[in-house]
Amino acid sequence: MLLIVALAGMAQQVPPPDAPSSSRQPTFTQNGPRSTAAPKQPAASSSSSSAAQQTQLPDAPQPQLPPPPGNNTPGSAGTSSSQPPPAPTSENPGTDVGPPSRPSAAPPPGAGDFTISTNVNFVLVPVTVKDSGGHLVAGLVKRDFSVFEDGAPVTLQLFTSDPFPLSVAVLLDTGMSDLTLNKVQETLPALSGAFSQYDEISFYTFGSSVERLSDFSSAQKRIDEAIRRLRYRDDGSRRTGRQGGFAVAGGPLNSSPTINGKPVDPNAPIVEIAREEPRVLNDAILAAANDLSARERTRRRMIFVISEGRERGSNASYSDVLKVLLSHEISVYAVNVGQSAAPVYGSLQKVRVPGMGYANLLPKYASATGGDVIAELNRQAIEAAYQRATLEARNQYTLGYTARATAASNYRQIEVVVRRPNLKVFARDGYYPLPPQRK
Repeated sequence: MLLIVALAGMAQQVPPPDAPSSSRQPTFTQNGPRSTAAPKQPAASSSSSSAAQQTQLPDAPQPQLPPPPGNNTPGSAGTSSSQPPPAPTSENPGTDVGPPSRPSAAPPPGAGDFTISTNVNFVLVPVTVKDSGGHLVAGLVKRDFSVFEDGAPVTLQLFTSDPFPLSVAVLLDTGMSDLTLNKVQETLPALSGAFSQYDEISFYTFGSSVERLSDFSSAQKRIDEAIRRLRYRDDGSRRTGRQGGFAVAGGPLNSSPTINGKPVDPNAPIVEIAREEPRVLNDAILAAANDLSARERTRRRMIFVISEGRERGSNASYSDVLKVLLSHEISVYAVNVGQSAAPVYGSLQKVRVPGMGYANLLPKYASATGGDVIAELNRQAIEAAYQRATLEARNQYTLGYTARATAASNYRQIEVVVRRPNLKVFARDGYYPLPPQRK
């Protein structure tokens, strides 16, 4: 009897074959463990429906996005440890869980084209300081300088006395007299020694037109070849200058007497008035300035003119050329040769002669751009002038400040003051700020 009761109790504890057993290992899905209990009927709750969706593998690989902040522990309702919930859309606004966390990404190309930004102009002012004897003054410090723009003091943000590499456009006037041009051509080989291996040079000639002989280069071989072309044409013949003396432009001695514009003696011979050939100095400086404007701003940009300084027949005016020079921080240095180098005659040539143009325009360019003019007559002095001009341009004090931004390219005057007595300061008179550039 006791045996029958024990057997009956053991029979009640054995589970049927189809019933779930707690000793069986659970099965796993991609998103976590899945219970082996018999499924219940679906109820009206978001947690049961989302759990059912997690058992389905996606048809395509999902993008790897960082998980949103919050509780992302495995087993939480409606979330997964390896896959974030879908972002809310207009069809599926989702639940109110706060602003979603989105990864930072670069804006697509063209996204900022509609924005307007104002450029801040950083002004560089090269300054040469000389004593009463014309020698360069070294050893000045930042507190020795004061800079004023349109009369208002500015705060210097850059001060250095380190030498700068040069980008130089060398202009040779072939409209000079042949005697003067021949003397200058003999000095041209000394030009290669006036520049360092870090400088880049381009060469031009001008007379009745402008010709660029070489592009900017620092290679010694190309510089020597360009200097040779300054002396000789492509056919091997020497470049010659103007023959004879100065052309006569007019005056009372080269025509018969007139009354009200009519000759007194109708039978008097008509004297042809010779006109001087064009000397397109403005056009030559403008061409060189346009080429220099594309050079790096970290270089000292200068135009080096070997000429008598005469100007006649250019399409560009002095004011137009000066605006380009000041806009791109280009200084004009010159070696006056020929009659312009004579002490008395050179001073007279700074005056404009009617019908002849400006006899010497180079001092105006040099003064306005912070450059210098060196007048020399003999060959040895001209060769020394090359070294002197490049030495001054390379070893200047460089001052820099941030100017107020503006959309208008109005002229702004600059004044540089050195707080030490008996010193001469050479700096450009002002500048034209470039208009804002749209990027």
